[in-house]
Amino acid sequence: MSTPEQVPPQKQERQPGLETDMHPRPDSGADDYVGSGQLTGKVALISGGDSGIGRAVAIAFAREGADVAIAYLDEHEDAKETARLVQEAGRRCVLMAGDLGDSAHAADVVRRTVDELGKLDILINNAAEQHPKEQAEDVDEAQLEATFRTNVFAMFHLTRAALPHMKEGSAIVNTTSVTAYRGSSHLLDYSSTKGAIVSFTRSLALQVVKRGIRVNGVAPGPIWTPLIPSTFTPEQVEKFGKQTPMGRPGQPFEVASGYVFLASDKASYISGQVLHINGGEVVNG
Repeated sequence: MSTPEQVPPQKQERQPGLETDMHPRPDSGADDYVGSGQLTGKVALISGGDSGIGRAVAIAFAREGADVAIAYLDEHEDAKETARLVQEAGRRCVLMAGDLGDSAHAADVVRRTVDELGKLDILINNAAEQHPKEQAEDVDEAQLEATFRTNVFAMFHLTRAALPHMKEGSAIVNTTSVTAYRGSSHLLDYSSTKGAIVSFTRSLALQVVKRGIRVNGVAPGPIWTPLIPSTFTPEQVEKFGKQTPMGRPGQPFEVASGYVFLASDKASYISGQVLHINGGEVVNG
């Protein structure tokens, strides 16, 4: 598995970014991940599952025996490649494009997942966007609303629609961020949404524990995904991840196993917690 110390400068002019345009391509574990049946017979819905962390999770879930539904915005080629990799593992894959910030679309995504794959056991809330600004005064109302719509509202819409279909033993895993714990001066609105996701995870875990549903989170550090070249300048991309104790960015495959663990029965006594996968940065909280 490839874990380069750095990446070359590059920039994508659209958000969401495209994995097909990245160099080097993120390592999703497609060449190496070997499953052990941890999710056999399960059905998972992954938002932002077309690329990056979402793709790596989809591949890992499929190789652990799960069928996968992928909700994404409009990155059709990336999504088709993820579906190919899921199907190559012998599992079914459903692709659904659209804006999850629209509650009606989010409800339709859940309905289609259940209709086409038969049930819903695992929900991965992973879709996100970020837009750096150096000062709070630079974050206008449109950006603030867009960031919360994608990162928080979409998560709430999907979860609300999914819960009636989830039975005892089901699991929800939400993607937060190291920025929720240490802050980020240039990602004020983004880090605020990630803090909201931590609170959402803890509160929902308490709400549904009597129903036998577990809710946890993963807080990635700097991971090499399409969000990075579509967010930062080429100079910032070149330095990406070097500030970690390990001195490099993480790869999506290095995060995916955390989602497998939290979604599996091996985490049967874990709920309301956040797993930190960040290259060695100590997080207290």
